[in-house]
Amino acid sequence: MQVYRFETHISKNGVIQLPSNQQLNDLDVEVIILTKPSFKPNRNASADFVNKWTGFLSNANVEDSKAQYLGEKYK
Repeated sequence: MQVYRFETHISKNGVIQLPSNQQLNDLDVEVIILTKPSFKPNRNASADFVNKWTGFLSNANVEDSKAQYLGEKYK
């Protein structure tokens, strides 16, 4: 079985128009319709990301944390 893939639009009156392809002339075919997912990007995605992760790795006592880590590492 040969498979051909076309992206097209179904008109308001239900007509599907395929590109001209001589290999498909006078053939019985099976049609399967897959709708495309409607992708609507979230306009606030970057702002939401920044608000969620701001300060995640911040630590006021960075130098103290480093000293503690090194002290435990080299005991």
